[in-house]
Amino acid sequence: MNETPAPSRIVTDAPPRAGFSIVDLVWLALPIGLLALAGAWLVFADPLKVFDTGAPPVEHLTFERTLLDGEGIHLKVRAGGSEPMRVAQVQVDDAYWTFRQEPPGELARLATAWLHIPYPWVLGEAHTVKVVTNTGTAFEHEIAVAVATPEPSANQLLPQALVGAFVGILPVAIGLMFFPVLSRLREGGIAFVLALTVGLLAFLLVDTVEDAMELAGRTAAAFQGHVMVVVAGLSTFLLLLAAGRRHGAPTGLALAGYIALGIGLHNLGEGLAIGAAFAAGAAGLGTFLVLGFTLHNVTEGIGIAAPLLKTRPTLVQFAGLTLLAGAPAILGMWLGSLAYSPQWSALALAIGAGAILQVIVEVGAYLARRSGGTAAALSTPAAIAGVVLGIAVMYTTGMLVKI
Repeated sequence: MNETPAPSRIVTDAPPRAGFSIVDLVWLALPIGLLALAGAWLVFADPLKVFDTGAPPVEHLTFERTLLDGEGIHLKVRAGGSEPMRVAQVQVDDAYWTFRQEPPGELARLATAWLHIPYPWVLGEAHTVKVVTNTGTAFEHEIAVAVATPEPSANQLLPQALVGAFVGILPVAIGLMFFPVLSRLREGGIAFVLALTVGLLAFLLVDTVEDAMELAGRTAAAFQGHVMVVVAGLSTFLLLLAAGRRHGAPTGLALAGYIALGIGLHNLGEGLAIGAAFAAGAAGLGTFLVLGFTLHNVTEGIGIAAPLLKTRPTLVQFAGLTLLAGAPAILGMWLGSLAYSPQWSALALAIGAGAILQVIVEVGAYLARRSGGTAAALSTPAAIAGVVLGIAVMYTTGMLVKI
């Protein structure tokens, strides 16, 4: 019996070529060159001049920093808008006042300058400063309570480091000291502590995003502050998620390290806020508030300890986790007091929010894996109670640090 031979397989897809040919490079350069020519024509031919009605250009001015000393008021401003702008006049409490601009001249888009105003401000009183441009546009800045700005010096670095350690390192270390007791918990207790960690981090996430968005509203419009916060947060989340899972889902010490990193980035933003407030001479940041921050952060150490309950970490590892979570508060104190700016603070908080979100996902996944790999573990009474208690504890202690 004759058998019909099977038809031969026809390969239609050619293997991809290695590298780029000259034709490919031409097609790559052509649209780029066309875009450059279109931009040059738009600049030099100026076809939009027929729409010019003589209206003044759009201007925007952002006040980024305020310093008060014996010589008067000093304002750091950042220009925005469509054209370079020039500061023409300055009013303080509705009275025109002399000022010195450094550097002098027009302010290009996103350029900064200091305005030095020799105004005899009064301790404890409010002052309103208006900056008027040469087009007549006025921008107002309020000094709610006039207090002399402390002079930055090396002598302040050690006291600031002590405060940063008190609100960052000490509470995390105290929280980790609960490890011997927590390590004796059974499976249900461990699930509760892990869920408690999720609740703690969920509160930190909301609190960090809120602070980042508030700072983003004070940035120059060109920085697109709110968009920057979202993009930086999501980018950090995705990058850390990819890095953390390159060798599989993190557990044990690795997961505790990611929790410490997320909390550390949050404490960096917290330190920036405290340092900036100290630099502004904020009297409200007294002993009570520092104690409030300390109590508020103790629970963070418990959250770091949660993934370690079935392991035997060394003292060196505990010390490393403590420094990773708490030491950024010291760095934030220094940066906040010496070089505070709303856009960089908002960016730091956004990165911290992204890191915290990544930790929430990893801790939730770890909790699910410990309970058989199902998401139903997150809806058990112990898990729900842990999440709710974590949020409640952070909310209650957070009342001590909100002024």
